[in-house]
Amino acid sequence: MSNDLCMRCYISGRVQGVWYRASAQKMAKQLMITGWAKNLSDGRVEVFACGKEDKLDEFYIWLQQGPLNARVDVCTRENLPWEDYITFDVL
Repeated sequence: MSNDLCMRCYISGRVQGVWYRASAQKMAKQLMITGWAKNLSDGRVEVFACGKEDKLDEFYIWLQQGPLNARVDVCTRENLPWEDYITFDVL
């Protein structure tokens, strides 16, 4: 049985202006993950995601590759305690 938890990821590379956040939102919805994704001023994308541990693992694998036009150089992950979100938003 999978535990509910959250993770914070920072993704760097060519991840802004390539539909990374919108694609992450679509994937999160498919995996029943909640949270958010936002662009950072330094060119990275920050993702905060909550769900079942096995689904977060699957989402993290996707985040390391991103959508077709993205180039992910580094994707970090920090597991965090559960927080209750209703949707996955693009901020």
